[in-house]
Amino acid sequence: MIRTWHLGDRHQSLVLACRNAGLPEVVYWGPALPESENLQVLAKAAVMDVTGGMVDENAPISLNPEASRTFPGQTGLSARDAAGKVLAPRFSFQSEERAGNELSLVYSDESCGLSLRFDLSLTEATSLFKLKAQLQSQEDIVVDWLAAPVLPVPAYADEMIEFSGRWCSEFLTNRLPFAPGARVRDNRTGRTDHAHFPGLIVCNPTTSNTAGEAFAFHYVWSGGHRMVVEELADGRRQVQFGHASASLRKGTSFATAPLYATYSADGLNGAAVRFQRHVRMQIVKDARTPRPVHYNCWEAVYFDHKLAELKAIADRAAELGAERFVLDDGWFGKRDDDTSSLGDWTIDPRKYPDGLTPLIDHITSLGMEFGIWYEPEMVNEDSDLYRAHPDWILGPEDQTRGRQQLVLDMAREDVRAYLFDQMSGVLGTHAVGYVKWDHNRVLPIVDAAQTEGVYTLFDQLRRAFPHVEFESCSSGGGRIDFGILERTQRVWLSDSNDALERQRIQHDAALFLPASVTGSHVGPRHCHTSGRVIGMSMRAWTAAQRHLGFEMDPRELTDDEARMLKAVTDWWKANRDWLMQADILRLDTIDPAIIAEIQVAETGDRFAAFAALTRPSDQILPHPIRLTGLDPDAVYKITLTNRDETPGLSRGAPLLKYQDLTVSGRYLMSHGLTLPWRFPETICVIEGQRLPN
Repeated sequence: MIRTWHLGDRHQSLVLACRNAGLPEVVYWGPALPESENLQVLAKAAVMDVTGGMVDENAPISLNPEASRTFPGQTGLSARDAAGKVLAPRFSFQSEERAGNELSLVYSDESCGLSLRFDLSLTEATSLFKLKAQLQSQEDIVVDWLAAPVLPVPAYADEMIEFSGRWCSEFLTNRLPFAPGARVRDNRTGRTDHAHFPGLIVCNPTTSNTAGEAFAFHYVWSGGHRMVVEELADGRRQVQFGHASASLRKGTSFATAPLYATYSADGLNGAAVRFQRHVRMQIVKDARTPRPVHYNCWEAVYFDHKLAELKAIADRAAELGAERFVLDDGWFGKRDDDTSSLGDWTIDPRKYPDGLTPLIDHITSLGMEFGIWYEPEMVNEDSDLYRAHPDWILGPEDQTRGRQQLVLDMAREDVRAYLFDQMSGVLGTHAVGYVKWDHNRVLPIVDAAQTEGVYTLFDQLRRAFPHVEFESCSSGGGRIDFGILERTQRVWLSDSNDALERQRIQHDAALFLPASVTGSHVGPRHCHTSGRVIGMSMRAWTAAQRHLGFEMDPRELTDDEARMLKAVTDWWKANRDWLMQADILRLDTIDPAIIAEIQVAETGDRFAAFAALTRPSDQILPHPIRLTGLDPDAVYKITLTNRDETPGLSRGAPLLKYQDLTVSGRYLMSHGLTLPWRFPETICVIEGQRLPN
């Protein structure tokens, strides 16, 4: 007997089959199938041959591949009983629940006392599959590995794009060919981490931003995760995601985080747009509208807080267009550097003898919202908290320190209660509208309970202070994922305010993240993390591609720099309502020195495109840049917004250098825009408006 199920919409179809009450396997995942498709035939057609040197039947790549069925690759479950005996369940169908594109399947093995539940759904508005597995045991067992529902990928998709990175260089993409064996990424840092964003894209060598097929995945978890991409000896391929090795504990109930997955026939952008929209529409809740222009004082003052200087900085930031002022690290305990006071979340009377109220009153009188920095999960040994509670530390006493700090055990209710009380003491008595939540070191041990405890504290604070927005920062991009975004309204993408580095980081992060949650700041003229000196136009327009902010001492600006920053900020404010809801589409460019994207409004009637020349081109003249995501039959008015920045060495007469251009969407997407010559480390900003028929 074969049971079949179909989850699908106009973009894609996922067909599952269950043979002889065994675990279901995906027999089709790809372009949308017609309603008349015979699923029984698909299930039978998916059966592969066997030949010499093989067992007599191919063990399926089921939603949880089983060792008991002689599966030759990574199994979906690794568990032991209380005595240490390895469990090898053989699950059988028990029940199903179906409502539209939501499906729950329950399987069990009575001899092992185990049941396995799969919750599968397809989001209606954003066309993402949401897949989760839950394991129940009648007795205490130890689970070393539980995969979220496992998906196959086809043999014709010969490449994978995985993500790595480091501090100040997050979201590095690595394009690798498939080969026999397993590609395993086991992130044991205890957080999402700069080097281990929990995403994957499987595609063809010819897949580009704008064309080709892609299968994209994101594991919704803020702790350590494990990814297995395996090509079996018989040529079949599977993708598994779950919690990091050794992060699951003894017990009777275990669950994976959700795994999002989607198929795109429209290149990488097709998948990216679905992830971006899902964050905007389904994940992030209660974000400020319109998104306020952000100011953060970290790279202006660091730990040297002086009330008069902070007020003067706030005055200047407000003049430039800032609408939120965030007081960063250094306001609490006896915090003069990073060696002390984490955990002592009381206002430093040396720096603020009258408390924070005078500063907050000044900031709010300027029409700005006040925000404040915390790093709740961490503690310094030089702190009253550590001296009172050394037993609250996560991991062994002789662990290697990180950034002069230790980690609090967030699985403990008393730790969370202390932190909630400390933070409530400030948030509940001051006009605070924003919290920058930092996390500046990896964890000493891998522990899912740590992440669950962090989620619990976030949720408690969100309920108590629904008017407060939260930002996830972890030395920049060390904790960015959809799990943390369910609890925050913004992520600090990177500690790098270098506009050239930011161009690449933002470009690759757009495979998953929309502009509305992606903080991007105009940093100092002399970048504090790279040492480069970059012009204001490049810095300002780069930040304007995402949620705009400033992070420098605004009093250092020359008059010309201030005028440029104010003009870009005014442009962003005039356009932010639609920009923050736009789809970011990465552009394919012939010139590898150019990073380009187009942001298309939800209504499709307007767009902004950005083309950054990050280094000297290898050829003399710029190639036309082809746009995407437009109506080919519509006519658009095109403006080079910053044409006044064209240098004198541009001695020719390209049309956009002097006047606007009116052309069809088909022309823009096939031939592209011819832009004036320009210097390296500069950017062209193009606006388009669809004209009425």
